[in-house]
Amino acid sequence: MDANQISRELTEAKDEFKNLLTRFNDLSKALNINSLKERVQTLDNILQDPLIWKDNEKARTISEQYGKLKNHLEGHDQVAKKLSDLEVLIELAQEQPEYEVFLEISTLLKELSNTIMALELENLLSDEFDQMDAICEIHAGAGGTDAQDWAEMLLKMYLRWAQKKGFKVEIDEITPGQEAGILSATFIVSGKYAYGYLSCEKGVHRLVRISPFDSAHRRHTSFASVDATPLLEMDFSKIEIPDDELRIDTYRSSGAGGQHVNVTDSAVRITHIPTGIVVSCQNERSQFQNKQRAMQILYSKLAELKRQEMQKKLMQISGPQADISWGNQIRSYVLAPYQLVKDSRTNVETGNVEAVLDGEIDEFIQAELIRQRSKQA
Repeated sequence: MDANQISRELTEAKDEFKNLLTRFNDLSKALNINSLKERVQTLDNILQDPLIWKDNEKARTISEQYGKLKNHLEGHDQVAKKLSDLEVLIELAQEQPEYEVFLEISTLLKELSNTIMALELENLLSDEFDQMDAICEIHAGAGGTDAQDWAEMLLKMYLRWAQKKGFKVEIDEITPGQEAGILSATFIVSGKYAYGYLSCEKGVHRLVRISPFDSAHRRHTSFASVDATPLLEMDFSKIEIPDDELRIDTYRSSGAGGQHVNVTDSAVRITHIPTGIVVSCQNERSQFQNKQRAMQILYSKLAELKRQEMQKKLMQISGPQADISWGNQIRSYVLAPYQLVKDSRTNVETGNVEAVLDGEIDEFIQAELIRQRSKQA
């Protein structure tokens, strides 16, 4: 390295270090670290008391809370130590500008940037159900065959996103379109914060493109909706949904669910008559298993509906539902006459539509999380 290159490298490293330090300090304030430490110590003292273990359920709840907070605190402390190590390395580079030192600085800067971003996201994902798995649904809206094709494109986008996150995906039901694409799909995404992330995707998604189904090659606009519900654990012995509130239909599974779909009359569709909620499952090996999974999805949806009513954050069940059409979209994906994806809620946009449709949607999710939390502040 010549003197000019060394100077540039050091300046860039210092600037990036200052940025990371500022973000980390802001995060520490948001987390109220001193209060967090006191809470961890308090829970530790409670768990040391033998009497607490006479109530297993209470002890388990406190133990889980203690473990979660302690892990969070340890992660914070590890970042603080690495920032301190990085500061020492930068000082060393000023005195001994060797290639190996700059390489170590570069590696540590990248590692810390990723870690701090993950901690920032975890801080944003603090609602009661954010850590849970997610039940996702996609429905084609206005736009005919184009909308059905668009619904399938969205399904592929979320499957790619989940794959990149290392999440597990289970497709429970797919209803094929009449000519192309899908009318609807239900799938479960399993992984830490799956629901917290995907709750930001709820709403109408709009596509503008030259239709591949129009012989005149005209531009078409089509719509599809995305919904997400936290997947709740379920003890079937404690579920109390009267039989006369349910309509249970069985039918033959379609091939769209994958090679493991059972082609006997094992698929199950359950309608909750009072609310009109309909859930389907066709991916399990037997009718009994499909019914159990469908009941779990129904239970989760009913619980989510009740939570929404209690919190008064969303409309009541009898309230009007937004049409999957003009004026209701949360995000627009334009493929022609130009390339642009823009979120209507946050104004975040990108011209790299191909990357977005390949699952690169974290920028939109993070911006929406920040917007939601700023509204709550």
